[in-house]
Amino acid sequence: MRVKFRGILHREALLLHGPAGWGEFSPFPEYADAEAVPWLASALEAAQQGYPEPRRTSIPVNGTVPAVDVGQVEAVLARFGSVSAVKVKVAEAGQSPAEDLARVAEVRRLLPGAGIRVDANAGWDIPTAVDTLSRLAEAGLEYAEQPVAGINGLRAVRTELRRRGVPVLIAADESVRKETDPLKVAREDAADLIVIKAAPLGGVRRAVEIVKQAGLPAVVSSAIDTSVGIRTGVALAAALPELPYACGLGTLSLMAGDVTNEPLLPDGGALAVRDVPVSGDLLERFAASPERTRWWLDRLDRVHALLVSGQAGSADGQA
Repeated sequence: MRVKFRGILHREALLLHGPAGWGEFSPFPEYADAEAVPWLASALEAAQQGYPEPRRTSIPVNGTVPAVDVGQVEAVLARFGSVSAVKVKVAEAGQSPAEDLARVAEVRRLLPGAGIRVDANAGWDIPTAVDTLSRLAEAGLEYAEQPVAGINGLRAVRTELRRRGVPVLIAADESVRKETDPLKVAREDAADLIVIKAAPLGGVRRAVEIVKQAGLPAVVSSAIDTSVGIRTGVALAAALPELPYACGLGTLSLMAGDVTNEPLLPDGGALAVRDVPVSGDLLERFAASPERTRWWLDRLDRVHALLVSGQAGSADGQA
């Protein structure tokens, strides 16, 4: 990684090749095997079935600003080029709401016309979320992604912001992809929109069905993937009937390497809907150590055994 993101400086992925092309299996190392099952289902869908017919040929994407110091914001944004929206990470452990306010204010100063959304990764408690979002609303937020943990927490924050007349929409991320029932957040009226990632939901087709059943606007995002994983996210965004927001699929700009010489990087604030030719030379260059490779292959065996036995993680038991 060029900068620390989600607490990491290195991203690991296992790539699978099949008759339809490449798939990426990249649940974070700390995820339990059961939670990784939908990620493997997604990788196998890509490699064995391919993707549904696209409805569009390009996908608008947002820039992403990690929880960096204010002085680093301009350099981070420069890597994304021209974008119409920016996601700003907030609620980082060890940082204060004042730092979040300053980071968002700097993005607004540098890009006065851009849409700004913040992502707390469930890092705030309810009072802090309500107070901080009330102050951040002055920047004209598009929405706040997972400000607190849990569906009940989201509903409480959303209700209190409405009571105060604060015009900030609430987006659910972890409360979709980490729930055994990804539709519960919609049924309980706890969010205004949902953030979806193909891999944690069991693949493109499963994610499209979840969006359809939820009946809420959706934003497609990545999990800090290689271009192979980004291709899956692009396929999901291309398959949705409606795409009202720029998607969080421009995250390769945060990476110092990739597995292709034709990376899926934004051009004019959008990603083309296209396949990715994987480079054998780059696979060798970024190959894991023998010990780490063994760890991933052992994990693959365990997760595959769960998949074929019908035990899934967060994709509603249907990965």
